[in-house]
Amino acid sequence: MVAASRKDAARAFVDAHGEAEAPDIFSISDLADEFGITHRAIRFYESKGLLTPKRLNGARVYSRRDRARLHIIVRAKSLGYSLEETKDYLDLYGKHGEGRIKQLELSAARSAEMIAELEAKKRQIDETLEELRLINRVCRQKIAKKKAR
Repeated sequence: MVAASRKDAARAFVDAHGEAEAPDIFSISDLADEFGITHRAIRFYESKGLLTPKRLNGARVYSRRDRARLHIIVRAKSLGYSLEETKDYLDLYGKHGEGRIKQLELSAARSAEMIAELEAKKRQIDETLEELRLINRVCRQKIAKKKAR
């Protein structure tokens, strides 16, 4: 069940652009509620140039494009991408999606790097676990021998 939701989230990350059924404008509260983040986080992403809401009577109004970008930001963060990497990725898109192929190439390359890093960490964790299991087994055997005397 967890694996399926992670796969769904990964697919959503790849398909994040252009949801036809979404409304055209969103408030900061709409986006905060949808993505489970704070207003402060959204304003932070604005301050870094990742989102560019319009103002309507002093209130921030977000477009579908901002929503799609926020979806990517939140998902990229959960996958371990830095804010700078995420900004670079978003900036590649261009005004009308002309950089989409470059985005996909960047995602493919960076995800391959992250997979290699995680596989190396997993090997290290597996080795450490095996060592700890051995220590635990030997300690328990010694305890049992001492108690048997």
